[in-house]
Amino acid sequence: MQKKMEAAGSPGPAHKALDGLVGTWKAEVKCWMQPDGSPDVTQGTAKVTWILKGRFLEEEFQGEMRGKPFTGRTLIGYDNVKQKFNSVWVSDMQTSMFISEGKGEQGNKVITLEGKATCPASDRTDIPMKSVLRVLSPDKHVFEMFDGSKGNAKTMEITYTRK
Repeated sequence: MQKKMEAAGSPGPAHKALDGLVGTWKAEVKCWMQPDGSPDVTQGTAKVTWILKGRFLEEEFQGEMRGKPFTGRTLIGYDNVKQKFNSVWVSDMQTSMFISEGKGEQGNKVITLEGKATCPASDRTDIPMKSVLRVLSPDKHVFEMFDGSKGNAKTMEITYTRK
């Protein structure tokens, strides 16, 4: 029992696949308010580090949303028991957490997570959202969000370039 618990609690190959995200990044953020509209484009920065002895990555994001600066944090890791990646996003612009989980593909170079988001403007707490993280190279990755209540319309795309 002890060995099984230790194995389940130890970082493994899926955690190692996240290693390329560690670093300091410039971020170009595109947000779509309407599926067929033009995106708002802003700039941001992110610092990504391992925490809790290599079990989770923490991203601290500094950006701008609707003309106001904000700070957000993401934790992403891999649950050895569920055999799934999982993530939580919080920011200083909301009181809700966006929690998602999903699978990796292509050697974990593409990670697709799904969860339910809260919309303060509509009071909805069950908006199906999908996020896709694509590692394009050691110095570039893209994070996309899709709104399932709008036919999986892309709502956000962040392109990260290593500083």
